[in-house]
Amino acid sequence: MGKKQIEPRMAPHKALTIRPLTPSRWKDLELLFGQRGACGGCWCMWWRLKRSQFVAQKGEGNRRAFRRIVESGEVPGLLAYLDRRPIAWCALSPREELPVLERSRILQPVDDQPTWSVVCFFVSKPFRRQGITTELLKAAVDYARKRGARIVEGYPVETRTGRLPDPFVYTGLPSAFQKAGFVEALRRSPTRPIMRYAIDKG
Repeated sequence: MGKKQIEPRMAPHKALTIRPLTPSRWKDLELLFGQRGACGGCWCMWWRLKRSQFVAQKGEGNRRAFRRIVESGEVPGLLAYLDRRPIAWCALSPREELPVLERSRILQPVDDQPTWSVVCFFVSKPFRRQGITTELLKAAVDYARKRGARIVEGYPVETRTGRLPDPFVYTGLPSAFQKAGFVEALRRSPTRPIMRYAIDKG
């Protein structure tokens, strides 16, 4: 008797829907992030606070702070859903809303052009390494374009010594950005390129 044929599993991104994080979707973010706030009580506040403040309000304080941002009407990123289940997150904002970027020596502005920045990804463990980050990046460019952006930036980590644990590559990998159409604009560190997508003004 021949071997049983295994039907190929459809890649999750084929059925993804990606939506902005609005107040009505806050519970979905909580479900995705869990009690740890994605990682170590961050709640995606790492790029928005001084380190001392971030540490002081790590966990519940960061959760409340991030919820206030969402409830203010600001959209700080995008949620990806599969069969109505939230499975991934991408943080996206105009660069000026992320003051930690300005304090970073290696992530200083490339030039004086206004940009939007993608600074964080969180993908539910069963769905990692399946191309979802690239799909989020494409959606981020589209979302920023509709709001008048001309440049979208990202700050991935170049892995030169083998695969890094997922928490160390939360800003993404260059390969995902390249697949989404981003190109390297500048590199002040061997492992931290600044990658950009220039949106056609037409």
